Amino acid sequence: MQLLQAIILGVVQGFAEFLPISSSGHLRVLQDVFGWDTFNLAFDTMLHVATLLAVVIYFRSDLAHMVSAAFSRGPESATDRRLAWLIVVATIPTGIIGLTAGDWFENADLLWVGVAFLITAGFLALTDLLSKHSIHSASNLSWPRAVLVGIAQGIAIMPGISRAGATMATGLGVGLDREQAARFSFLLSTPIILLAGAKQALDVVTEGIAMPPLYVSVAAFAAAAITGYVAIAGLMSYIRKHSFYPFAIYTAVMGVAVITWRLMN
Repeated sequence: MQLLQAIILGVVQGFAEFLPISSSGHLRVLQDVFGWDTFNLAFDTMLHVATLLAVVIYFRSDLAHMVSAAFSRGPESATDRRLAWLIVVATIPTGIIGLTAGDWFENADLLWVGVAFLITAGFLALTDLLSKHSIHSASNLSWPRAVLVGIAQGIAIMPGISRAGATMATGLGVGLDREQAARFSFLLSTPIILLAGAKQALDVVTEGIAMPPLYVSVAAFAAAAITGYVAIAGLMSYIRKHSFYPFAIYTAVMGVAVITWRLMN
C-alpha cells in the first residue's frame, strides 16, 4: 500500500505542479481527507527535486542560455541576460512571502484550502479578460511587472492556489501572450523549487529524517519527474489554441467539494 500511495502522490505532484490546479492543494486533500500522512519531509523534498528535474530537462536550452548570459556583457546575450535577471528579481518577493508567511499558509485549515481552490478558479476564468497581448517576449517585461508575477507566485504558497495558474494569469494581466506567460511561469518556478528543496533538504539533514525504502522513493521520484515533464509539454501545447476554462471548472468543483467535506466533518 505504501508503494501505491507513493506513486499516486508522485503523479499528483508531477501533474498538479505544472497544470494550473495546485499540487499543494491536492496533496493536502489526500493527506487530510484520506489520511495519507505516512510520508515525511524527506519524501516531500524528493518530489520537489523530481519536478525541478522535469523543468530543467524541458527548458534546458533556455536555462543554459540564461545562465551563460547572466554574467556576460556581450550584446548578443542581452535578451537572455535580461530574462535571467527578471526571474531573479521576480523570485525575491516570492522568497519574502515564503519566509514570513509560509508556515501559516501551509498549515491553514482545510476550509481555507477549499476557498483557495475557488480563488484559483476565479484567476483562471478571468485569463481571457486579463490577456492584453502587448508584450510578446517575457524579456521585455518591466521590472515592476516582473515583481507582480513574483508576488503572485508567493501568494500561491497557500495550498489550493495554483502557482502556475496565478503566475500565468498575472503574466497575461501585465501584457504577455499565452505562450510567453506560460514560459515565464515555468522558468520562474525553477529557482523557487530549487530554494524550497534546498531548505527542506537542510531540515532533513539537521533533523536526521530518514528516507522511505529505496524502491518506494525511486518509484515516486520517477512518477513525479515523468508526469511533470508530460504536464509541461502538454500545457505548452494546449494553451496555444485553448482557454483555461476547463481548469477553472475543475478547480471550482474541487473548491466546493473540499469546503462541503470540511463543513460536514
